[in-house]
Amino acid sequence: MEKTWFDTTLPFKAKVIGKLLGDGSITKQERRKPRFKFTHTSTDYSWSNYCYAQLSEFLPLNPPKFKKIIDPRLSKGYSLSHYVQSRTSNIITYLRTEWYSDSGKVIPFHLISKYFNRESLAWWYMDDGHLKCKGNKPLKIILSTESFSELENDRLIHFLKAKYHLQFHLDKQNRIILYDQFQIYYFLFLVLPYMHESMYRKLINRYNFIFDLSPKRTSIYLPASIQLRSPTKEINAVLNKLDYWVSCYKNSKFYEKYLFIPRSKKEIQTKSYQIIVNKENLMKLYFLNGVTGLTYSKLTEICFIN
Repeated sequence: MEKTWFDTTLPFKAKVIGKLLGDGSITKQERRKPRFKFTHTSTDYSWSNYCYAQLSEFLPLNPPKFKKIIDPRLSKGYSLSHYVQSRTSNIITYLRTEWYSDSGKVIPFHLISKYFNRESLAWWYMDDGHLKCKGNKPLKIILSTESFSELENDRLIHFLKAKYHLQFHLDKQNRIILYDQFQIYYFLFLVLPYMHESMYRKLINRYNFIFDLSPKRTSIYLPASIQLRSPTKEINAVLNKLDYWVSCYKNSKFYEKYLFIPRSKKEIQTKSYQIIVNKENLMKLYFLNGVTGLTYSKLTEICFIN
């Protein structure tokens, strides 16, 4: 008996949801059953082949086929791609009814809320995501959602906020954008285990470690509720807790711990302290700032409150 959507595994459901949020589509000709399809540039052939291999477990896919399209608008005059198209199946027919209306592609939020996970996010990002950097500093992550309605994108924003604490914003081109540097690092942490090697270009590819820093004067901004009599001494003492946070990061526990620190929703008044941070603490601040995007002030604050 032919399998249905409900016979498929959770990992398959997660991947196919990510693919359909991205470049996957389900085409249907009149009086014919629908077919699953996706196309990628030929330089991403290994990604096309990986998707084919992963989704073939439950979808009757044909291997990637080469396609050359003549286009005078392009500098080379043509484009090269590989496409994967399926045969028909009950699963694809079901997905067509869930992901399409008479007006085109829609987002089935009842499926998203049940099956979307970090692997879905990674597949979506590998298909339709872009990381913009200046040097090695991330500026924003863009998810191309122009094909969905503004209402659907607003719901996506709320969904990602509720599920992963990610605060996306809608831009004028109807794309959802992540601007906050800490959240960009967190997003990349979420998707990293599922990234295909051909898509490592969508990660921050290096971190410049410095193994020797001299003590330096710096400004630390802390909530006014934290009262200090000897700022340099007290702040350096509490920064010893950075060992814990460095350990959390190296053991992939940093975001799990950080995101559950209680926070006030009100704007907090801060006070500035000019202090000398000793060498050991400065090295740890530098490291955590470089890998999480959190400022020295925010890192110091979490040492006081946790």
